[in-house]
Amino acid sequence: QNVKSHKTIHLGDLFFFENYLIAEFNEGVEINYKNFDAVRELIKEHFGNDSFGLISNRINSYSIVITDAPLFNQCESLKAYATVTYSLFAERVFNVENYFFKFNKQNFNSLSDAKVWVENTLTINTQQSLN
Repeated sequence: QNVKSHKTIHLGDLFFFENYLIAEFNEGVEINYKNFDAVRELIKEHFGNDSFGLISNRINSYSIVITDAPLFNQCESLKAYATVTYSLFAERVFNVENYFFKFNKQNFNSLSDAKVWVENTLTINTQQSLN
């Protein structure tokens, strides 16, 4: 798929595709519910209330405030959340996050595998909602 739009914000770069986005957050940022507002606004602008997927391409090291997980978990339109990790440490961080975040979430070692999973998951989700 082709990128529909690319936005650079204070947290990093966002690449929007038809029904998912790829986020590449900056080195060292700390993501919390409040500073994620800009991302939420762009998601709403691009996807509206439609189901979407998110791929976190973790090319940089950053942190997510775990205590904000209940707030992030309220995003009902997020149907597929993939992370792409490039180190054992980042993979372990993913495993810790799984205890707090309640999304349909998978970890991958390649961006192309993550894209395939997100696209397939969204297709299955759409078919189920039509039945």
